Amino acid sequence: MGANMDSNTATNASWPLPVRLDVPLPWQDYLIDAWQRSVLFLDVLRQRGNNYFEHNERKAPNVLTFQVELILDGRTLERPVNYGLVRIVPPVGTVTDMRKRPFIVFDPRAGHGPGIGGMKHDSEIGVALAGGHPCYFVGFLPEPVPGQTVADVCQAEGRFIEEVAKRHPEAEGKPCLIGNCQAGWQIMMTAAMRPDLPGPIMLAGSPLSYWAGVRGKNPLRYLGGLLGGTWLTALAGDLGNGIFDGANLVANFESMNPANTFWKKSHNVYSNIDTEPPRFLEFEKWWGSPVLLNAGEMQQIADELFVGNKLTAGQIRSPDGYRVDLRNIRSPIIVFCSHGDDITPPQQALGWILDLYDHEREIAAAGQTIVYTMHQSIGHLGIFVSGKVAKKEHGEFVQCMDMIDVMPPGLYEAVITTPGKDIVRPDLVEGSYLLQLEARTLDDIRALGGNTPEDDLRFATAARVSDINLGLYRTFWAPAIRMMSSPQSAEMLRAMHPNRLRFSMFADSNPFMQPVAALAETVRANRRPVPEDNPFLAVEQAVSAWIVGALETWGKARDDLGEALFLSIYGLPALQAAVGLGTEDAAMRRHMDRDLLREANNARLAADLGRRIDQGGWVEAFVRALIYIRLPEGRADERGFVALREIGEAQTAEKRVGLAHFKEIVREQYQILLQHETQAIAALPGLLPKEKAERESWLTALRRLCAATGEPSGEVAHRLRQVEALVAGGLPAGERTKIGGKQTRIEGTSDATGKQPAA
Repeated sequence: MGANMDSNTATNASWPLPVRLDVPLPWQDYLIDAWQRSVLFLDVLRQRGNNYFEHNERKAPNVLTFQVELILDGRTLERPVNYGLVRIVPPVGTVTDMRKRPFIVFDPRAGHGPGIGGMKHDSEIGVALAGGHPCYFVGFLPEPVPGQTVADVCQAEGRFIEEVAKRHPEAEGKPCLIGNCQAGWQIMMTAAMRPDLPGPIMLAGSPLSYWAGVRGKNPLRYLGGLLGGTWLTALAGDLGNGIFDGANLVANFESMNPANTFWKKSHNVYSNIDTEPPRFLEFEKWWGSPVLLNAGEMQQIADELFVGNKLTAGQIRSPDGYRVDLRNIRSPIIVFCSHGDDITPPQQALGWILDLYDHEREIAAAGQTIVYTMHQSIGHLGIFVSGKVAKKEHGEFVQCMDMIDVMPPGLYEAVITTPGKDIVRPDLVEGSYLLQLEARTLDDIRALGGNTPEDDLRFATAARVSDINLGLYRTFWAPAIRMMSSPQSAEMLRAMHPNRLRFSMFADSNPFMQPVAALAETVRANRRPVPEDNPFLAVEQAVSAWIVGALETWGKARDDLGEALFLSIYGLPALQAAVGLGTEDAAMRRHMDRDLLREANNARLAADLGRRIDQGGWVEAFVRALIYIRLPEGRADERGFVALREIGEAQTAEKRVGLAHFKEIVREQYQILLQHETQAIAALPGLLPKEKAERESWLTALRRLCAATGEPSGEVAHRLRQVEALVAGGLPAGERTKIGGKQTRIEGTSDATGKQPAA
């Protein structure tokens, strides 16, 4: 057997081919690689645990990647809060233009720590800085100030906005506010109470209408009802000795996707152990640092928003007794949501519009501009974390914020596309994408789906059951729980929370983890990754896919069961009657009450517009004519605004107007057209200089702007010819009464196509 064979080969009677013993077999390759990946994965968990302790021991932990300068400490205010305003120090090589409006990014206090809006350089903060805008950040400390309330936070945020505006008196435009997730409803409340402060408000993945959603897709909205209401929130606050642990909110988020929580996230690191750890550790530093809230503060959020859904119904009042009415907001509101977001689905991000208004004409009459855009797939965190989203959607909004600020009131959808090679005037597209604002109606939002009246009655029943259970808990159980709680017991409970324990137990403080670091270094020095075509690696991936599928199936079954239980329990007529609701209440849609004073004010302003038809000059005439001509299109894009800006810069000093004044002119001229179209256009010649050269210059600028997106055609071209003839004196007086094309005659604020007009 051995005489004719090499020492490294062997034979077998049934298998005569020689086998090389010095060449590892596929299963040997896989076992070595799997063992090495296991050691390295354990070391990643060790680093994550160490990061957890190191990060949370900092006085003001955050995950910002930018240097900051403290401007205002909320703890020093008259009503102290644990929030603070910092200025983002521009990185080396970044030029800031103090004439541009400042941006303020508000971080969500939804259980996690601060910094997510500036976690990467390709972020909301990063694109604002790249655009030359001064940038500020509002974050918070991990522990609340005793006695701090939601109203105190809103008051502090108002003070922060005031401070930023004061630091930039030369800026054209008020500060732009960006509210991520839960920060969105907070800045909306602030803006409703202080409508004079903010510029455009951008809501990124922010829920405002908590009951909204569609069956089979949005299970988180049922959670409060399935748990019997917010009494568990009160119990958690009492067990925490007056402090609510944000780790409970993090656990709720993670329960939404058991496949990702229990397998996909970890297996992705394990299977890509040579490349994935840095990204994983960076994210987990934020994800694994839950903050604390006052029990009373969290209770108010749960009662009035999560379960009560009172904000959009106008049922929340300020400490001074004023109703928080979102219709008071005068700044443009930009809503960024996603079909792939299971935390804040589009219905919850946009449903508040239907709660406030019955028709799009009410939006225009109120002088409100609302812009929304919907991503097709990005998840909740990706809305304000993804670098790709930052470069595209956030980058375009930053670049076009001035355009949005001066848009005529109404409802629009922002459509962001990559311009093609045949695009008209590519020199007017300033970035890699083209942003267009297309007029929409409330039916476009209703088409997203929503609750039936019977479903709204179910949620109203759940809210009342919550109030009852909370009252019972506070009467019979809370006194005893509070007597047993102490700072020491609360701290022990927080340390033992699963969402904290899974971080701390793998840190170096655990003696069983001490050999891991040295072992991991040895593995890295002798790393033998398995080839991609290894059959056992394929088996591993198949098993992983099976586990993911099983967990997703289980999660879907759990959600379906929860939805069925909620609908059946809170749909019981007996339960509805027991809490004081009946079937007749199903026909009463939850809606903001009418405000007679507001309506009388709007009527008075509309009457005043009739007396201002013949008032104004070169700019007023230009804006009025432009809006009239472009109404049939129902859209606007950034090329038109860039061309408008170039025309303005080419004018003499006496004809130039600032952005804020131009915005007032646009809104006034738009309202004049809505109310008195024929008279308003007929009065154009009286607003212009008598000199022929001046009028020709005016017409040249108007033609140039109308051609910024392509040569006018159809009704747009017809209206342009009307204005040209009128200004040149070639339109007979009898024809002036026919102004307003047959296809686009304004009725309220809708044209014949049913679309909200746009300029």
